[in-house]
Amino acid sequence: MSYRGSDQGGRGGRGGGRGGGGRGGGRGYSPAPSVGTSESSFRGRGRGGGGGFDRGRGGFDRGGDRGGFRGGRGRGGPPRAQGGILAEGQPAVIDARLTDNSQDQLVVSFQRLKLNDNDLPTRPDFGTIGTPIKLRTNFFPVKVPKGPLYEYDVVITPAVSIRRVKRRIFQLAEATNDWAEAGMTRAVAHDHSSKLIAARLLPQPLEIKVPFTDEDGEAPASTAAQPKGGKKGGKKGDKKPREYVLTIKYIQDIETQSLVNYLNGHPQYRGYDVMPVISALNLILTAHPTRSNGGGVMVGRNRFFHRSPNEPPVSLGGGLEAWRGFYSSVRPAHKQLMVNVNVCTTAFYTPGNLAERMEEFRRMSFGARPNAFAKGVRVKAIHLGYRKTVKNVAKMNAKQHSFEADGLGKVTVEQYFKRKYNVTLRYPDLPLVDVGGQKQNLLPPEMCEILENQPFRGKLLDDHTAEMIKVACQPPNINGQAILGRGLNELGFRQGADPLGTFGISIGTEMAVVPGLILPSPNIRYGQGAPRVDERASWNLRDVKFAVPGTLSKWAVLLIKDGNERDEFAGPNDPELRTIVNGFSKMCRTSGMRVDQTEPAYAVAMLPRKSPEDPIRKNAIAAIRTSLLSMKIKPTMVLVILSNGDRHVYSGLKHLCDVFLDVATVCVQSSKIRKEKGQIQYFANVALKVNMKMGGVNHTLDPRNTAFLKSAATMLVGMDVTHPGPGTVKGTPSIAAVVASVDQNFGQFPASMKIQETKKEMISALDVMMVERLTAFRNKSKVLPTRIIVYRDGVSEGQFNTVVMEEMPLIRKAFTKFQGPQGQPYSPKLTIVICGKRHHTRFYPTEARHADRDGNPRPGTVVDRGITAVYEFDFFLQAHGGLQGTTRPTHYYVVHDEIGFKADQLQSLTNDVSYMFARATKAVSLVSPAYYADLCCERGRCYLHSLLQGISSSGTTATSGEDEEAVVYAEAEKMWRDGVKGALLKETMYYL
Repeated sequence: MSYRGSDQGGRGGRGGGRGGGGRGGGRGYSPAPSVGTSESSFRGRGRGGGGGFDRGRGGFDRGGDRGGFRGGRGRGGPPRAQGGILAEGQPAVIDARLTDNSQDQLVVSFQRLKLNDNDLPTRPDFGTIGTPIKLRTNFFPVKVPKGPLYEYDVVITPAVSIRRVKRRIFQLAEATNDWAEAGMTRAVAHDHSSKLIAARLLPQPLEIKVPFTDEDGEAPASTAAQPKGGKKGGKKGDKKPREYVLTIKYIQDIETQSLVNYLNGHPQYRGYDVMPVISALNLILTAHPTRSNGGGVMVGRNRFFHRSPNEPPVSLGGGLEAWRGFYSSVRPAHKQLMVNVNVCTTAFYTPGNLAERMEEFRRMSFGARPNAFAKGVRVKAIHLGYRKTVKNVAKMNAKQHSFEADGLGKVTVEQYFKRKYNVTLRYPDLPLVDVGGQKQNLLPPEMCEILENQPFRGKLLDDHTAEMIKVACQPPNINGQAILGRGLNELGFRQGADPLGTFGISIGTEMAVVPGLILPSPNIRYGQGAPRVDERASWNLRDVKFAVPGTLSKWAVLLIKDGNERDEFAGPNDPELRTIVNGFSKMCRTSGMRVDQTEPAYAVAMLPRKSPEDPIRKNAIAAIRTSLLSMKIKPTMVLVILSNGDRHVYSGLKHLCDVFLDVATVCVQSSKIRKEKGQIQYFANVALKVNMKMGGVNHTLDPRNTAFLKSAATMLVGMDVTHPGPGTVKGTPSIAAVVASVDQNFGQFPASMKIQETKKEMISALDVMMVERLTAFRNKSKVLPTRIIVYRDGVSEGQFNTVVMEEMPLIRKAFTKFQGPQGQPYSPKLTIVICGKRHHTRFYPTEARHADRDGNPRPGTVVDRGITAVYEFDFFLQAHGGLQGTTRPTHYYVVHDEIGFKADQLQSLTNDVSYMFARATKAVSLVSPAYYADLCCERGRCYLHSLLQGISSSGTTATSGEDEEAVVYAEAEKMWRDGVKGALLKETMYYL
């Protein structure tokens, strides 16, 4: 779900995208160089529903720690609420199931279990280190029905593939006599497609006949009238049936006692698959919020939105508006089934005239493509009243496209509407939209009205994202109150809406209270100075020197001129530019770096003007290449002073310098580096990245905090995979990255990165990349690691076993390429920990002394009881201090552990390593190795920028068929050029 130019301070927003979401806030100790957001905004990891802002790495409801966004246009979202303690003053009593010692007894019993190599490790114990606290969490107890539940398969005849039509068929079916006579009223739940759960046995065989009408009550006509020719009717076979038949066939009983035994921790139920009953219960809980007559809109599988008069949508501009809704999902916990409820925010189309909305979208951002907005939107034709879906936006407008019309001869679309309907088109230059099926049906967009209640499933523009942050980032007490109030009501949990009662399900209306701990922060060490970590888990760089200084020699300054004359420097000899460069050099020296006394080389790139014919600015990159190659020396590092935040220029520049020229780059914006206020702080922030890219180490931890890591040769590894998101060319590869430490400073994490099959979650060439990382460790440390701790990012819960079954063997395959002492097989101890940010768990302090100033938990808050796994080894950790919104903890889940960690040891280690992120002077929300892997993946997206923007040199587009995916992959390989392989960059942290 994120918007992160790799040179931005902090983890600039993912757009919740990854989806999304913006990683709000700034990960650096000061606002970092904002260089244009990366195209990865909603990078979609191939999981979860549509592009809502509650997902993506962190989403916009959480207090992020990531690089900031551009401010947006201030269209005015809801007023910023003040943070506070949720339900302050109300009793907070930890559930008896968590205080009766039964969990501890359960963990002791696990020690008698015999585990296979591929089994997930059981919980060794619970954490004890830290300050004990109580936290409310957005989980509510669910009464497990006695059961059994009855599962049925539903087949629609004739077959239907359109989700909207299926939902309409089920809505009509529920109103039929057949439905009532079968005893299904208030006794079934279904997914509006193929699955149905009943509270009682249904008669068999069972068929429901459904007379079909559209939403407006009209029976479906044959295909709608075409503007070209004005003829009704269409291709034979294009006519919709007037009646559908639902065939409902019994599949199985779903008993619930095994689930109860699983929740109670019976050892023989450890391998029990809870998903069939959990899926059935989720279906029952969604019956109320998804019913058609309730006005609810479901986005993805678990997110529900209502147009609420108490909280109306907020305009985002550009034809879109933000809706606040709710997520719900059933989760197993110790001795209790729970439902997780959270707020979420998603962009919807603003109803109204399609042409007006397309114009708003176009005006919001240069290069915004009409198809990116209009494709897939449901509209009503103003002149004839039929409803259609926009299949595509044509390349012709109403003035250009002509056809033979009955009684009118050959006319343009503009002439046709004037003569046929006496309508003078106001937007004749806008491209036509195709609302046809198999046969093209082109309409002027102004003759279409956007229908209500439609989520936007495309990629948001940067300004949309900035506006969305304002809506979605709410303090924890505001979000908590929304869940307890509007959320429980709209989901139907408070009043026990049908069919919950029929199934014997009831849901508690008070948030669960769980125990937690606040871990102590580690001590930070520099080469000179030991700054104090404050209550926000941050510190400053005053009077400190880097732990290991890098060397900055033969460097250069590249001045980008792109028409922003107000902020740009006059040229290489501009006295202000020279003063600023000298000030930056001084800051690097003051921080301990070795910097050449000679002046850096200077170059200027005059970029050609933006043009619709060159949407991703290839000509600008060609100009930059010419400027860099004109230098008399090859620099080791280039300080790039950008004219603006153009993401196309940024991505192309990184691609050019990383892959083709083998030169490190650090980007700053002229408008920011020229500001006198905070300039020294800005220089220091940039110096953090320069030192790391030049092989230095910014800071380390106190030896007491790294004693375990240094007690044996240990390698920390981060892994991640990023996938193409909405609007990309079909078949665009996914990108996998592996980073790893190289010595006992745990500061430098060089990377291996490769492209692989599109949207494949597991890392295909992991063995090859691990060989590269182990070789780098051996070259630097002169030994091989005896312990390897892997933090694997970007894996959904359903794929934990897949990591063990597919990725772990590849890691071990890499071990076989090396020899241990005395020629023995090399077999280091391996531990693999999954890091999850795409979850909806939130914590709310119950006392002000355990909260930060916004009402979020304090940094170092860890929870491993009450809502964690019943059998496995997992915990939630919020290492960072949130900067805005409601903080999201990271969920750490151990899937393999040969080192034999205890809870305190792994929790403390993970918290401490979260303070070792080199580009910030604060703890970060995702443990540093995984964070580095994520940044590396984002850099890789720069190399495939055109494909991720939906542009292919082969003519393939985002609508291409599967037969062209091989062509797209070949094009990607050509752009990738085997990644970063140059001698200067390969074993550096070029991706920071």
